[in-house]
Amino acid sequence: TGRERDVLRLVSDGRTNRQIAEELFISPKTASVHVSNILAKLGVSGRGEAAALAHRLALFPAERLTSRSTE
Repeated sequence: TGRERDVLRLVSDGRTNRQIAEELFISPKTASVHVSNILAKLGVSGRGEAAALAHRLALFPAERLTSRSTE
């Protein structure tokens, strides 16, 4: 879903469920459910693996460059 894509982008940036929840104005439990759904859909076992896959597939190329240059 679109929301899961938003969550995956934040997971790829190294955010915790609490940080994701704050940024997207959802509860930490909802963020956790989204992360679990993402891991299942991608067939990976952890957040790091999901982030690596997103990177390999270049799902967020421009956004990653922008976020890194402003930090």
